[in-house]
Amino acid sequence: MRPLQPTGEQEELRDAVRAVLARHPGHTAWAPLTARIGAAALAVPEEYGGLGCGPAEVGVVMAELGRALSPVPYLGSAVLTVAALLASGDREACAKHLPHLAEGTVVGALAWAETPDGGWEADALSARAEPAGADWLLTGTKRYVLAGPAEPSLLLAFARPDAAAGTAPGRLGLFELLAAPAAFTVRSTMDRTRPLAELTLHRTPARLLSPDGAGVLARVRDLACTALAAEQAGAAARALEVTVRYAKDRVQFGRPIGSFQAVKHRLADLHTAVEGARSLALAAAAADAAPDLAAAAKSACSEAYAYVAGEMIQLHGGIGITWEHEAHEYFKRAHGSALLFGSPAAHRERLAGRLGFLPTG
Repeated sequence: MRPLQPTGEQEELRDAVRAVLARHPGHTAWAPLTARIGAAALAVPEEYGGLGCGPAEVGVVMAELGRALSPVPYLGSAVLTVAALLASGDREACAKHLPHLAEGTVVGALAWAETPDGGWEADALSARAEPAGADWLLTGTKRYVLAGPAEPSLLLAFARPDAAAGTAPGRLGLFELLAAPAAFTVRSTMDRTRPLAELTLHRTPARLLSPDGAGVLARVRDLACTALAAEQAGAAARALEVTVRYAKDRVQFGRPIGSFQAVKHRLADLHTAVEGARSLALAAAAADAAPDLAAAAKSACSEAYAYVAGEMIQLHGGIGITWEHEAHEYFKRAHGSALLFGSPAAHRERLAGRLGFLPTG
């Protein structure tokens, strides 16, 4: 396992990403992040034009994106799409797409979820694939696709070959769409800083990248949870910083409210939650997104971030959900990201099953 303390290179990466996000708000940060810093190339192996780094470096970027509540499509493109291509083992697809994903000139997206809870269980996926010569035709509806400001130029999706296909009938596969889907609709969500789309497929041409879709899905899920945990830890840390600053500035009864013991205790509890989340996120990244640590980090960081964001509102005087204050953005991102890739309870159940505390059959 790699050390949990950031290296000098990781600290420089953090400072560079933070500086870009400070100068370029919203989606305008994507070009400098990819062209100047090479953020999208971190998880891409050097043989495909990337930097050959791992989850630790990706986590550095994700933590900064969380601090800024950035809407750039980094998680969907540079994490999920890259991870799915690498896990597929399709060298032709990797050679074709990874260099452009690394440059940021191509934005990719992965369509996995079909159920309302956005679960990653392979058994819950039912999109169909029927053979059409050397290619396939996909039909189904996918939810919660991580979207950018425009429709992704590279779309990957999971589907099941029809029983009549003759090749691994019913077994989940990973496919690359060869044409635009029937519909790609960005939905309004509670968290306006993270666009989510619904993807409709109706006999959409596609190429099979891997017949072991369940294996690809499991690996992508662990990398996604590890990256998202880093984002949640970074956002929680920023929410606490903003709250501490307010507690020092806000005067009540002639004193800053941060000088009252009750407020000090609550801030200390928040600090403990943030540091615990940060440690688990770092541990999961250092372990190359090992399944147990990925599940633990996603569960713990989701709950820690939701707790900090809720207390942020209360310690700002119960300001609530107002468009005039940033607290509501952190609160909405916290609760939206808690459910993305599976709820905290679902990951605890997954971890308990892996550790033998629950029956696996």
